[in-house]
Amino acid sequence: MSNTSNTSKAQNSRTAHESDETEETEEVRESADERPSPMQVLRHARTQLAELTGMAPESVSSFEQTEDGWILEVEVLEIARVPDTMSLLASYRVELDPQGELTGYRRVRRYERGRADPHRPGGR
Repeated sequence: MSNTSNTSKAQNSRTAHESDETEETEEVRESADERPSPMQVLRHARTQLAELTGMAPESVSSFEQTEDGWILEVEVLEIARVPDTMSLLASYRVELDPQGELTGYRRVRRYERGRADPHRPGGR
C-alpha cells in the first residue's frame, strides 16, 4: 500500500507542477501582448536614459503614445553649477518601442535652469 501511496503522491505532485508551469506560461504570453501603462513607460524610460547617458533625468516635459511606441521629452541636468539657477539642463527626445524599451534618443536643446524659453508663436 505504501508503494501505491508513493506513486499517487508523485503523480499528484507532477500534475500540480505541470499546472503551475501552464499558468506561468499563460501569464508570460498575456504580459507580452499587453502594452505597459504610461507610468511604467515613464519610469523605465528615465531609468534607461540615465543608464545610457550617466545623467539624472529631472522631469518629463512631453509624453506621447504613437503607433510605433512612445515619444518623450526628458529634462536632464547636464552640468551642475553654483548657484543652481546657472546649472545647464538639456531636453532629450526619447523614442521607445510599444513595450517601453528605448530605441533612440537625442538632445534637442540645452539651456540654463534660470532662463525662460523665448515666446514662440503657436506655443512651441
